[in-house]
Amino acid sequence: MSVLRLGLPKGSLEDTTVEMFAKAGYKIDIQSRSYYPSIDDPEIECVLIRAQEMARYVGEGLLDCGLTGYDWIQETGADVVEIAELVYGKVGRAPLRWVLAVPNGSDIKCAKDLEGKRIATEAVGMTKRYLAKHGVNASVEFSWGATEVKPPHLADAIVEITETGSSLKANNLCIIDTLCETTTRFIANKEAAKDAFKSAKMKKLALLLKSVLLAENKVGLMMNVHKDKLDAVLAKLPALQRPTVAHLSDENWFSLTTIIDKYVARDLIPDLMLAGAEGLVEYSLNKVIL
Repeated sequence: MSVLRLGLPKGSLEDTTVEMFAKAGYKIDIQSRSYYPSIDDPEIECVLIRAQEMARYVGEGLLDCGLTGYDWIQETGADVVEIAELVYGKVGRAPLRWVLAVPNGSDIKCAKDLEGKRIATEAVGMTKRYLAKHGVNASVEFSWGATEVKPPHLADAIVEITETGSSLKANNLCIIDTLCETTTRFIANKEAAKDAFKSAKMKKLALLLKSVLLAENKVGLMMNVHKDKLDAVLAKLPALQRPTVAHLSDENWFSLTTIIDKYVARDLIPDLMLAGAEGLVEYSLNKVIL
């Protein structure tokens, strides 16, 4: 039986990724100290790999596909196929940023001020390209972790990834520039992408995962409306396509179903009630496929 070798990101994205797969319909079980999670699909084998290494292993064909950041694809120069962009992180659903940060009160105010300075980072290649772009000569050292604590005694500045900036602020650092934005990408080995079984399996996974992320910002609404109020209620309703309108057993009443952005629900629901909607129900969604 053909099997798809799937790399899952170990570390900060691990729990969020497992939760996302669960909403997509896949149960992943990670045992303590094991790097080979089980999944309730016999056609998939999972391996936990640090996101920093994922693109390289996928590019070399040791894995058929995996989830990693766009930043690490660029950093490693891996030759891979991008199946889908999946915008999610440890905390929120916005792109992450690689930023240049220095201690509060530092004399370093811009890239030019890094001349002759020492910079600590995990993204050595990205940082060197940034310095070259600005014509700056500085020492770039690989950081094995806890990068935020290194300035000012172990480094003059750092290049670090951030989602909210809270860790940088907690360590008395301020951001002076952004090197790049990054999102999670579902990537594939070039040969695996040509395989009929593996390609179909990866496209199915991508479809379901994207539908989970899309559903997070949507809710469904159901309501009953008298025929005399139907036009007024429909005028209030946004929808992905068009609201579903169905007759009830009483020919004077209709049932309406629609999907809306979650953030507009609190303001829209009172307006719908005033327009004549009754028996309104809001419900959460697991997947939305457009």
